[in-house]
Amino acid sequence: MIRTERLILRQWHDEDLYPFSQMCRDKDVMEFFPKLLTEEESYGMGRKIKSLIAERGWGFWAVEIPGQRKFVGFVGLHIPKESMPFSPCVEIGWRLAKQYWGMGYAAEAASESLRYAFTHLGLKEVVSFTTVRNIRSQAVMEKIGMSYASKFEHPDLEPSDPLCEHVLYKINREHWELHAL
Repeated sequence: MIRTERLILRQWHDEDLYPFSQMCRDKDVMEFFPKLLTEEESYGMGRKIKSLIAERGWGFWAVEIPGQRKFVGFVGLHIPKESMPFSPCVEIGWRLAKQYWGMGYAAEAASESLRYAFTHLGLKEVVSFTTVRNIRSQAVMEKIGMSYASKFEHPDLEPSDPLCEHVLYKINREHWELHAL
């Protein structure tokens, strides 16, 4: 379990799966993903994330606000598919329920995730990526000290898909040490 000033990042619980499935059916939350997820797909993804944390000790942690709500989304670290043009690497990512947007929670939890990546895992670099149209996530990337690196076409999407063109952001340990929030 990791604590920030306002949040707890932790292993997933079975009761997180239902609110996660609700998020994954929200058209605003999923705007920059290829499709809304069914309840079955969401539960499967949540269970996979939970198993990866159990296996590695880290991952896309469940996020909760102490004393207010159990599960508000996830933030953390993940190893993307080998087919990504910048693999092997570790990425930082997030997905929060819409009612928690604009409160600085993604940046707060992501900053602590970077701290974990560099101080506990000893990583030299962390990446993040999103579709070029996802300006909100790019703003979070910049707020936590990441820098634009390049554009690329997502290998799992057709070139004609409006979500295909992505941006890659990076941060290395030295830059993080100089600019940590």
